Amino acid sequence: MKQVTKVHYHKQSKTLDVYFDDESHATFSSEFLRVHSPSAEVQGHGNEPMKLVLDKQSVGIKKIEPVGHYSLRLDFDDGHNSGLFSWAYLHHLQDQQTSLWQTYQQRVVEHEASKDSVPIKFVP
Repeated sequence: MKQVTKVHYHKQSKTLDVYFDDESHATFSSEFLRVHSPSAEVQGHGNEPMKLVLDKQSVGIKKIEPVGHYSLRLDFDDGHNSGLFSWAYLHHLQDQQTSLWQTYQQRVVEHEASKDSVPIKFVP
């Protein structure tokens, strides 16, 4: 399993660089990390589907705390700070970043479209 060797947060661009021990690295937007938080609040409890977290385009990270030698706790400026970003989860996000983001964007589009469609009621 890959280990995280370094992280660097860029306040202006609100991106987090994550460096792994195999010399690879990933850059994640704060929005991407927030909407893919490993917390039960986002991932769902038990067999619940993953929640759709909206309107996090301007979210930033206030604080990054290492937890043991295996994960990070990200304290987002919208108050969310539950869920530990383990090295394995960060590696998963690195490997699947493009497809996860596309799926998220599609879910947002579908959500917006469903808000716009109003059922027609026929009154006899």
